[in-house]
Amino acid sequence: MKELASQGHRVHFEPADLTDIAALRSAINKIRGVFGGVQILINNAAHDERHATLEVTPEYWDDRIAVNLKHQFFAAQAVLPDMIEAKAGSIVNFGSTSWMIGQGGMAAYTAAKSGVLGLTRSLARDFGPYNIRVNAIAPGWIMTQRQLDLWLNPESEKELMQRQCLKRRLMPDEIARATLFFASDEACACTNQQYVIDGGWV
Repeated sequence: MKELASQGHRVHFEPADLTDIAALRSAINKIRGVFGGVQILINNAAHDERHATLEVTPEYWDDRIAVNLKHQFFAAQAVLPDMIEAKAGSIVNFGSTSWMIGQGGMAAYTAAKSGVLGLTRSLARDFGPYNIRVNAIAPGWIMTQRQLDLWLNPESEKELMQRQCLKRRLMPDEIARATLFFASDEACACTNQQYVIDGGWV
């Protein structure tokens, strides 16, 4: 972000608890006050905390859905009027390949992330007539610092190298490039799709 600011771009951070829908709506209104109507939305907040199925409570389930799926719908709902008015917009929802590969140990997370595809396709169908595009990105195992700290070890990296077609670690900036493409006019004919970025695991 410092780099963007140094190039003369306006950068604004608006902190909000995305699981608090009123706070989310308020933050979007404040962003609208700074930049005007929103025409690009990237829904990429999530938390892949592991959990044992037999220990999941209704409250924990609701929390996992809130942090991994619910806010995507309500963020889209909040900006769609801007996009309808502009007759243009792009929404990029982040899913995951975890549910495609049948990963265990986090059923609420994988359920939420499979729901991202259904949400994406519904929004794309409903708002395509307004020239609003809605796509999803399903990252594989991307080596954020959190992943490196918590989950990567010699055994898991061995499995990664066996399963991916590309025999290397995938880095966050590789996801960013694809996200920029789908958000931009370069992807003006792309909607109702999910693009997998996982080095060929799925």
